[in-house]
Order: sequence, then structure tokens, then C-alpha cells
Amino acid sequence: MFENLNWWEIGALLMLALLIFGEKLPKVIGDGLRMLRGLRNMAQGATADLSRELGTDIQLEDLHPKAFIRKHLLSEEDEQALRKPIQTLFDDVKSDLNGVKTELNDVASAVDVRKGSAPAEKAPVEAPRPAQRYDLDAT
Repeated sequence: MFENLNWWEIGALLMLALLIFGEKLPKVIGDGLRMLRGLRNMAQGATADLSRELGTDIQLEDLHPKAFIRKHLLSEEDEQALRKPIQTLFDDVKSDLNGVKTELNDVASAVDVRKGSAPAEKAPVEAPRPAQRYDLDAT
């Protein structure tokens, strides 16, 4: 939880907590720890109830919907049946892209591209001339 804090920052936070809560700080820490223990016990009780109802061993990490479906509702054959169309599509696209890559490599090798040769010189571009001004009153 505090892996990105150094000792000075943790000490400053403890001093700030001491200034805010004063003499009540030990009671506040105790209440916080008691609340964490209660939450942990509730989570363990919920997983135990769910395991008992479903008849399987469920861990807290298994309660994620995707992991739960994958582990408890789908058999390996069902999962492979769901993956097969997507896998064949992926393999087809990969083979097509590999074919395009080899064709591009063939075209690149057929083109005479030399590193270090200077490109053909271009004719210099002249800047446009400013318009001449005529003084009509001078005549």
C-alpha cells in the first residue's frame, strides 16, 4: 500500500495524523484495524457461503465474472468450442498478413534502391519578382 512512499513521507503522514487526531490516534487506529478485520471476515464468509451453495471450492479471486464463468460454468470442451472460430479467424488473418509481407519484401528487393546515392538534382526555384510600380504623375 505504501510502496511508493519513502520513510520521510510516511513519518510526515504520521505526524500529520498525530496533529489532527491528537490523543485519540490510538483509538482511531484500533477502529480502523477492527473495520478491516470485519471486512475481511465478511468477504471470507461470503466466499464460504458461495462455495457451499455451488459445491465447489471458490477463492476470492474467482469472484471476477470472467474467471467465475471460465472456472465453474464452462468445461474445457465448451471453452475450446467457443475459442475455435476466433482462433481460425486469427490464423487466416495472420497467414494473409504474412503473404502480404512476403510480397512487399519481394517488391522491395526487386526495386533498385541504393543507400547513399544522391537523389536527382532539382532545378532551382526562382523567387517571384516584386511587381513594378509605375508613377503615373511623372509624365
